[in-house]
Amino acid sequence: MNLNHFNINEIRAQFPILSRQVYGKPLVYFDNAATTQKPLCVIERERDYYLHENCNIHRGVHYLSQMATEAYENARKTVAQFINARHAEEIVFTRGTTESLNLLATSLGQLLINQGDKVVVSAMEHHSNMVPWQQMLLRTPVISTEAKRSGEISSNNLLVIRMDKNGVLDLNHYEELLKQKPKIVSITHISNTLGTVNPVREMIAMAHRYDIPVIVDGAQSMAHQVIDVQDLDCDFYVFSGHKMYAPMGIGGLYGKMEWLEKMPPYQFGGEMVDKVSFEQTTFNKVPFKFEAGTPNVGAALGLETAVRFIQSIDRQEVEAYEDELLRYATERLSGIEGMRFIGQAPKRNGLISFVIDGIHPYDLGTIIDKMGVAVRTGHHCAEPVMTFFGIPGTVRASFAMYNTKEEIDIFVKAVDKAAAMLR
Repeated sequence: MNLNHFNINEIRAQFPILSRQVYGKPLVYFDNAATTQKPLCVIERERDYYLHENCNIHRGVHYLSQMATEAYENARKTVAQFINARHAEEIVFTRGTTESLNLLATSLGQLLINQGDKVVVSAMEHHSNMVPWQQMLLRTPVISTEAKRSGEISSNNLLVIRMDKNGVLDLNHYEELLKQKPKIVSITHISNTLGTVNPVREMIAMAHRYDIPVIVDGAQSMAHQVIDVQDLDCDFYVFSGHKMYAPMGIGGLYGKMEWLEKMPPYQFGGEMVDKVSFEQTTFNKVPFKFEAGTPNVGAALGLETAVRFIQSIDRQEVEAYEDELLRYATERLSGIEGMRFIGQAPKRNGLISFVIDGIHPYDLGTIIDKMGVAVRTGHHCAEPVMTFFGIPGTVRASFAMYNTKEEIDIFVKAVDKAAAMLR
C-alpha cells in the first residue's frame, strides 16, 4: 500500500472497524492512547504468516524456519530504520513499553544501581515508568525494612521532577535533581494523561552533561511524531506496537550498543544462550541475549507492516492534521458549562483530558459510551497525576490519523447532553 498523501477517506477505508455500530450508532473511536485500531494490511500480514510461514525462528535449517527467521530479522531492520538507530541489533523486540521498562529496571538497574543510588522520573509518568524503578530501588540493600514500610523510598531514592498546573515540567528543578548524581533518568516523551510533549532532547543533553544515561518512554509518541534516536541522543527508547497500528503483544527497546553489550540478561532460557553446561552458561550476543524463548513472530511482522503503513503517508501532513483535530476539539469543548481541561501545556499532542464540575468522570464516560463514543475514563495508570490535580480521574479523548472533525462534533454533542443529564 502506498498512499503518498493524506486522504482521510482512503485512510479510514483501511480500518473496517470504524464502519461498525455500537448501541445502534456509528462508532466514534477516541481511545487511541490506550490502543489504536489496526489497518487491513497489518491484519493480513499477520494472517499470512500463520497461513504460509509459521515456524520457530533461529533454530532450524529447514525452509520454513529459514524463511521465518529472515522475515523476523528484516522486521528488526525496518524498525531500526524507522527510528534511525545506528544498528539493527540495537532493537530488542519485547511485548511492549511495559516489558521494555521492566527489562531496563532489571538489567540496567543491576548494572548501575548500588547502595544509596537514585533514579529520576517525572511527576507525569505512567505507572510502567515509575513502579519498576520504585521496586528496583526497594530491592537495594541500603533500604531498611522500616523505610520500605513507611514509603520513604519515594522521597529518598526515587527523585521526581516537579510539574506545574499546566502539566509542564520544571527544568530548573530537574537540574537540581541531576546535581544529586542519580544513576538513571527515565522520562516520558508525551504524557498519556496530559498530552504534554516534553522537551526530551534538551533533557537528554542536560543529563549527559552529568554522564547520566536517559531512557525515553515513547509509548505515546511513535504514532504521532518522527522519532530519530540518534538526533535525540537518548540512551534508550521504548515503545509499544499496539499504540501505532500494530498488533498487541509486540513492541521494542532501542538501546545504544555500548549499553546493551554491558547489561546482563533479563530472562533466561532458550535463544539467549551461547554455550550451556551444568557447570557454566555463556550468553548470546546482542540483541538475542535479551530475547529469551519463542518470540511473537507474527506480531513482529505486523509491527513491520504498521511501520510501512505509517511511512506510506506524509508524516508532516499527519502531524498537522492531528494538531488541527486537537485544536478543534479543545475549542468546541470549551463552550460546555463547567468544563475544566487537565493539562494545558503549550506543546501538546494527541489527546485531551478533562473534568466537568460536579460530575464524576466514570458517570460521564458511561453515558457517552451509550451514544456510540469510545473514550477512556479514570486515572489512566497515572494515579500520582490525579493526586496532584486533586481529582479522581479524567475523561480522556485521544485522536489518531483516521479521526475526523465530524466525529468530534458528535463527541462534543454527546458530552454536552450527558453533562446536562447528570447535573
